[in-house]
Amino acid sequence: MNSLTARWARGTAAREGTVLTAVGVWPLLAFLATGADQVVRRELEEAVGASAEQAVGPARDLLATLDRLPETGAALSVWTAADLLLEPGWVAGLPPGTHGLLTGDPVSDAARLDGWADRSTGGMIRRMPLTPRPDTRLVLAGALTVRTRWLHPFRSAWVCPESGPWIHQELAGLALAVPLEQLPDALSLAETSVGPVTELRLPGTGDIDVHLLLGPERADLGDVLTVGLDLLAGRHRRIPAAALPDGTPGPGLRIRQQLDTRPADRLSVTTVPFSLGAEHDLLATAPLFGLDAATGRSAHGFTGISPAELLIVSEARQTATATFGAAGFEAGAVTAVGMTRGSGGSVAQHRVRHVQVDFDRPFAFLAVHRPSGLALAAGWHTVPEPYLGTEDDD
Repeated sequence: MNSLTARWARGTAAREGTVLTAVGVWPLLAFLATGADQVVRRELEEAVGASAEQAVGPARDLLATLDRLPETGAALSVWTAADLLLEPGWVAGLPPGTHGLLTGDPVSDAARLDGWADRSTGGMIRRMPLTPRPDTRLVLAGALTVRTRWLHPFRSAWVCPESGPWIHQELAGLALAVPLEQLPDALSLAETSVGPVTELRLPGTGDIDVHLLLGPERADLGDVLTVGLDLLAGRHRRIPAAALPDGTPGPGLRIRQQLDTRPADRLSVTTVPFSLGAEHDLLATAPLFGLDAATGRSAHGFTGISPAELLIVSEARQTATATFGAAGFEAGAVTAVGMTRGSGGSVAQHRVRHVQVDFDRPFAFLAVHRPSGLALAAGWHTVPEPYLGTEDDD
């Protein structure tokens, strides 16, 4: 699944901030593949990276596991037209209690589907990414949520970058200062194909980490995000902060000796909060998701879903959101596939090392399930919020 995240990120324009989750798409593709015919099936299997038979079990297990963990949630549902003849085996392969009926009234159906999206994401996504039509025969949807609170919370701060695209802007910021020994492996530098990339891993509750990734200023943020995924797979060597030389060894990094009343080396972090939302039309890059032939470009469809009709994919969309703040991180997404009938100051006492990292220009991020290394949400942030002051400024 991380490879699908990487391919999707590389194909996404980096001009504006975005958030996406391949984990929200992958199970739907696996369930579609089990009901697909010939060329449609082959394309879907290539996208999921396994045969339909090999993927459907892990898809069910993934949804069940994510829904069981305290900091994540997952749901899947399918709605079909009342007169659509379904293949019993395909329905039996879905998670229990996930099949509902469409009425054929777009207004009524939209209200029900929007309600499901709202409930399944705890209000993060209030509307289904697609709107049912009178000719909609099937809607397959999945929801994913991630909520974690920092083990080391930030405090609100003022940030005014001295270089980069946000130079001299007064921005709402976040600051964190802790003894380096409390987060000895959190900050590292990697030499990669896009140049040096600084990675900061912020630990959260429930085995969730959020990785902030800062590459060279001119590097494409999709490429920087892909480096973060490569780091998860061990494809690049991380150099921990403790092994880096003094000076400015990498993007955003400043390491120096200074006098301090406390004997421990320090890690200081500044970054900016963000709240991102994104709408993705998966059919705009249909081959990436194995949906090219499924849109009616071949004579084959989904007889494993309905043996009585030639079904084609008419819509495939994802709505996603992510919020990064002083107390924690949360992200949510709803992905939906619609199908229709096809036509055919103190006194200094100790000398310590001060490691400073500033994410004060566009950066990428990953929300990662720590034990498995699975990237649950990914994206990048490009437009910071202005600093509006605090009560203390009055």
